[in-house]
Amino acid sequence: MKARISEIRKEYTKGKLTQCVINDNPFKQFEEWLNEAINSREDEPTAMIVATVSAEGHPSTRTVLLKGLENDRFIFFTNYESRKGRQLAGNPYISLSFVWHKLERQIHIEGKAEKCSGTVSDTYFASRPYKSKIGARISPQSRVINSRMEIMRAFVKEVFKLAGHEIKRPDNWGGFAVTPTRFEFWQGRENRLHDRILYTPQEDGNWKQERLAP
Repeated sequence: MKARISEIRKEYTKGKLTQCVINDNPFKQFEEWLNEAINSREDEPTAMIVATVSAEGHPSTRTVLLKGLENDRFIFFTNYESRKGRQLAGNPYISLSFVWHKLERQIHIEGKAEKCSGTVSDTYFASRPYKSKIGARISPQSRVINSRMEIMRAFVKEVFKLAGHEIKRPDNWGGFAVTPTRFEFWQGRENRLHDRILYTPQEDGNWKQERLAP
């Protein structure tokens, strides 16, 4: 390796985060930062790292797209028989992390996931591109397959089978809604003295703000 990994570094200088300017409501603060990420032309502003845990306590992560923020819940869609779907069925606790490199920002969210209603899942599935619907129907997500050719053959077969027909959402595919119990907003700063603001819910329905050491 030509470059030493330990020598790769940069200074963070693009912003700061103080409790006098941050919103009292973490959901509104999230929306503000998300809009800024969209406007800054981040490649995938709605991409989030989703972490789940197996029954044996082994963590796993993957990148998923956020598809909604409704009634203070973060919504994404997946195959319920995928690895994350199976893990959430056994342990609903989850974390979501958004990383926006251009803004030198991160948001980390912890909470509990539950399946969305069939109506919510049907509505979103109906909005998907035609071929994405086909893909959702034929992919045994997270399972071992013999080759890419195997999945492509299944895809083509389903395309011909359903030509001219409405494509319905498969029963093993749908949404999860995450109710947050903790937010951390992170802004990169000089000399690794980053700003970190923690939100935790209070009994009166408000959110407590605290600063964490970098």
